[in-house]
Amino acid sequence: MIIVYIAHKEKGGLMKKTREEAWMLFTQYNQQPSLRKHALAVEAVMGYFAKERGEDVAYWSLVGLLHDLDYEQYPEVHCKKTRDILEKEGYEEPFIRAIESHGYGICTEVLPVHPMEKVLYTIDELTGLVNATVLMRPDLSISTLPVKSVLKKFKNLKFAQGVDRQVILEGCGFLGEDLETVVGKVIEGMKEAKEALGFA
Repeated sequence: MIIVYIAHKEKGGLMKKTREEAWMLFTQYNQQPSLRKHALAVEAVMGYFAKERGEDVAYWSLVGLLHDLDYEQYPEVHCKKTRDILEKEGYEEPFIRAIESHGYGICTEVLPVHPMEKVLYTIDELTGLVNATVLMRPDLSISTLPVKSVLKKFKNLKFAQGVDRQVILEGCGFLGEDLETVVGKVIEGMKEAKEALGFA
């Protein structure tokens, strides 16, 4: 069992937040299988980036898991309702702010500043593009997915039209990494959740 200690200043202590509790909270608000799989994909990729950077893998992963907590039930106030829910659950301000920042320029004005925020902002849309690319492959396998295939789909604006390419490029700028590099890392991160995503 993974336990993440979330600082809760008002109560003057640390609250235990398990991955299982976070998943139960997410599934309480999100019933659609596609949203659940997206949460798992972002969770895995956030964990991958955290490990690469020597950061807290469990913490970054939970941010990824809960980033779309309010999306199904409260799309008109996306990110804002998440704040209300997570504050009541005892999550700390930096955790909540990181989630808000992934909606920068779309539904919030919270600029991604912390490395964790920049990664989340960048990879959220990108996981969707990778997912759509895998679904076009005959074997439905992410294990053999080449970066060039995703880059090709990225350039085809008629493919996965809901994916905001500009957000991805802006995010790469935040990270100081080129698109090809970031795509490669997203693929590697999603491979770690391939069974849950149905891409084994």
